[in-house]
Amino acid sequence: MSNVAGKAYGMTLITPMRPAKTWLNRFLFAAVRLNPAFLSGLLNLSIIHFARWVIIPRERWPEIGGESELANDSMLFISNFNGTWDQYIDSFSDGIPNGLDLMWYSSTAYPGSIPITPFKNWIKHNQIDIDYYYNSTPGSAQRDIKSALRIWAGIDVLVQALPSSDPKSFALLYARVTQALQNNLASAGPAPIASTDTQKADANRRQLTAKFYATRAASPSLP
Repeated sequence: MSNVAGKAYGMTLITPMRPAKTWLNRFLFAAVRLNPAFLSGLLNLSIIHFARWVIIPRERWPEIGGESELANDSMLFISNFNGTWDQYIDSFSDGIPNGLDLMWYSSTAYPGSIPITPFKNWIKHNQIDIDYYYNSTPGSAQRDIKSALRIWAGIDVLVQALPSSDPKSFALLYARVTQALQNNLASAGPAPIASTDTQKADANRRQLTAKFYATRAASPSLP
């Protein structure tokens, strides 16, 4: 799958925005920058490598061979994370529901981050599968990288202490450093296979979504 590189998944989401509401989302973005606490839940999600929302005005949308004639502005969302697609969306919705509602406030047909099923269906509808996704450390999750940095710092302490330490004091220092780092010594490797529960949930969601739209098509009078 082009969106996956080892333990990492790259998500790209483009949603239309009515130009009359774009200014409101710019204002909300400015408010979030002034008060990052709105997204504090996002910063605490260890599975996320990176997440960014960008407003693209319709007149600046890249167009080959002429000017863009789009009727709407666009919201571009890019994120990299560890774990399955369902785990990420669930964590997102649980961690910062109010923050998500602010960031996508002006996006067309945005259903809100809670309840989760309409939110997931909206993301699936607007998500774009990328053709190429590169990750420099495909066998390592964010926690693996942080653990490696802690181990590197611990080795640095030992290297600096070695020239001036006698064998006994160095052995004691070595024991203290390795004891402090013992929870960071897990080996990295390929991601585990996603559970069949996730696959079954995806299949059930597709069936229910198809049934819902088929019912609406058969009964135009439904709201």
